[in-house]
Amino acid sequence: MAGLTTHVLDTALGLPAKGVMIDVFRIQDEVREYLKTVRTNADGRIDGGPILSEEQLTRGQYELVFHAGAYLKMTGQKLPDLLFLDIIPLRFGVADPKLHYHVPLLLSPFGYSTYRGS
Repeated sequence: MAGLTTHVLDTALGLPAKGVMIDVFRIQDEVREYLKTVRTNADGRIDGGPILSEEQLTRGQYELVFHAGAYLKMTGQKLPDLLFLDIIPLRFGVADPKLHYHVPLLLSPFGYSTYRGS
């Protein structure tokens, strides 16, 4: 399967992160072009296939903007009044759009990590 996918896991709770809103942008010459907004399901993934299909994905830079703060507030975790993490932008390059680009987010109230998954 080619295209762009993601998966959000809440490492503090040890659960998939349900209900995370993610804005998707294509970056060209430092101009952000809004493509769509998606939301994670109960498994921390996006329903309906890839965020961008192989046909929609082109060579270039993209950005996934994870609305982590809104999600963290929904979980009932003890959080400070001023969140350490709120909006998390992840910018990455797509060299070969015929390949699968999986960009997961491992999230907690005080840290996150990402990698190119499979």
